Amino acid sequence: MPERIADDKERKRRDSLTAFVRAEAAKLGFELCRITRPDSIPEAKERLGEFIDAGRHGTMEWMAETRDRRGDPRTLWSDVKSIVVFGLNYGPGEDPRHILETPDKAAISVYARNRDYHDVIKGRLKEIATRFAARAGADVKVFVDTAPVMEKPLAAAAGLGWQGKHTNLVSRSHGSWLFLGSMFTTADLNIDDAEIDHCGSCRACLDACPTNAFPAPYQIDARRCISYLTIEHKGPIDVEFRPLIGNRIYGCDDCLAACPWNKFAASASEMKLRARDDLKEPSISFLLTLDEAAFRTFFSGSPVKRIGRDRFIRNVLIAAGNSGDQSLADQCRRLATDASADVRGMAIWALSRLMEPGEFGDFAAQRPDETDAGVLAEWQLAGVM
Repeated sequence: MPERIADDKERKRRDSLTAFVRAEAAKLGFELCRITRPDSIPEAKERLGEFIDAGRHGTMEWMAETRDRRGDPRTLWSDVKSIVVFGLNYGPGEDPRHILETPDKAAISVYARNRDYHDVIKGRLKEIATRFAARAGADVKVFVDTAPVMEKPLAAAAGLGWQGKHTNLVSRSHGSWLFLGSMFTTADLNIDDAEIDHCGSCRACLDACPTNAFPAPYQIDARRCISYLTIEHKGPIDVEFRPLIGNRIYGCDDCLAACPWNKFAASASEMKLRARDDLKEPSISFLLTLDEAAFRTFFSGSPVKRIGRDRFIRNVLIAAGNSGDQSLADQCRRLATDASADVRGMAIWALSRLMEPGEFGDFAAQRPDETDAGVLAEWQLAGVM
C-alpha cells in the first residue's frame, strides 16, 4: 500500500508539472509543446555521421567538430531525464515565392524578416524555465539552435511533427513553418508519442528545389542548398549555382513553401513574429548602397546581420546579375573596386551579365590592377583574361 500511495503521488506530480509547462508555453505563444526522452533518437548519430562523412555539410566545420555531442542529448547533459520541445509558428500567411517573379526585388527568407528568432525564443524559454524550475525544484537548460542539439529529430520523437522529404519538420497543424526550441530538465515528465510520417507519395518539396539539393528523399546536400550558399558558405559561390539563385539573397523558402501541409498553418498565435515591412520586398538597388555602417544599422537585431556586410553584398550582386536590370550597372561598377575581394569578384560577374559586350570590354580595359586570385579568376571567367 505505501508503494502504491507513493506511485500515485509521483504520477500526480508528473501530471501537474506536465500540465504546468504546457500552460506556460501557451501563455508565451508556443502553439506546440510536447515531451520526449533523451534516448528517443538512437538513429540520429548514425545518420549525422553519414551526412558528414559524405561531405554534405560543406564548410560547416562546427557540425563535424560537435558530431559526437549532437548524436545523443545525454552527452550534452548526462543528468537530463525529460526534453520539452516547443514549436512557434512563423508562417507568412501567403506563398513567399511570389517575389521570385519580381527580379528587381530581393527575396529574404521568411524566418529572417524580423528579429533574430534565437533571441526571441530563448527569451521566452528562459521565462518558462525559470518558473518551471521553481515549481519542480529541478534543474533546467534551454537551447535554441545554438548548441549541439538535434532539435528536428527530437521534435519528431516528441510528436510535434515528422521530418519531411526536405529534412525539415512538418506539422499536421502548422505545415513546414515552425521555429523550434527545447528545454532539458532533470524532472520526470509525461512522455508524448512520436508522430508518424505523413508525406506519402508527395514530392512537392523535392521538385521545388532550384538547385537539386536533395540527392534522395529525406537527404540533403547542403553544398547545393541556396540557404547554405547564401548564409553559411564563405567566399565566391560556384558559378553553377549563381543563375539558379535568382533574387534569393538570404536563404530560400522554396521547399518549405511547396509543402501541402502549409494549408493548415493559418491559425497563428498573436504572439508570432511579424515581418518587418522593409524586409518583405527590399529593392536590390537600395541594398547595393549599404556600406558596413549602413548594413549594421539596417539589419540591427536581424539574423541577416550575422553573415556580415561583405557576404551579404556578394549575394545581392548575384541577384543584380540575374535581374537583367541594366540600371544597376553603375552600382555594380562602383562595387568592383570594393575593399572586399568577394564583393569585387561578384561585381565583375554581375557586370558581365548586365553590360553589353562592348561596354564590358571598355570597362575591363580601364580596370585597376588586381592581385587577388579569386577576383582574377572572375575576370577570366568573364572572358577578359
